[in-house]
Amino acid sequence: MNVKIMLAIFASLYISSCQNQPGRQPAGSADTAATVSTIPSAPAGSGPEFRKEGVLSFISKEKGDTISTISIEIAETDDERARGLMDRKSMADTLGMLFIFPAPEEQSFWMKNTYISLDILYIDQNMEIVSIQKYATPLSEESLPSFKKAQYVVEVNAGYVDKQKIKYGDKIAFRKD
Repeated sequence: MNVKIMLAIFASLYISSCQNQPGRQPAGSADTAATVSTIPSAPAGSGPEFRKEGVLSFISKEKGDTISTISIEIAETDDERARGLMDRKSMADTLGMLFIFPAPEEQSFWMKNTYISLDILYIDQNMEIVSIQKYATPLSEESLPSFKKAQYVVEVNAGYVDKQKIKYGDKIAFRKD
């Protein structure tokens, strides 16, 4: 996709999100009528397009300030959670996937059919990071357990956690678009 077209798409997404400020839901609240936009996450032929369904922020446990914010695709049905980021060949560092489970329980992910090395963050019902699996090996069927109960899981590119200095005990806040 040509750079000018990509910039025009990002500009229009930014402008539309700014115009929607007054009616935004608080972080972590559910909005049943979600607006979905497609964001180029990689060159054509690199797997499924990223569908922006919300925004997620990582919050410091020490100061309560925002560490970083990413656009998220949300997986909240069994089929969406099973598919995850499979078949994608790359993903921008500003993107990630949020998995939402009905109740907190020990989780375990694997990298079958996932070509991108990922950092996997397990989050409890209080939105606190309880476990992190860094630099998951692409295409591996090795189990990557949470070791603690988690109701949410966030997948980002490998190295993101180290680069942003995200740690156990930090929190997340998200909103659906």
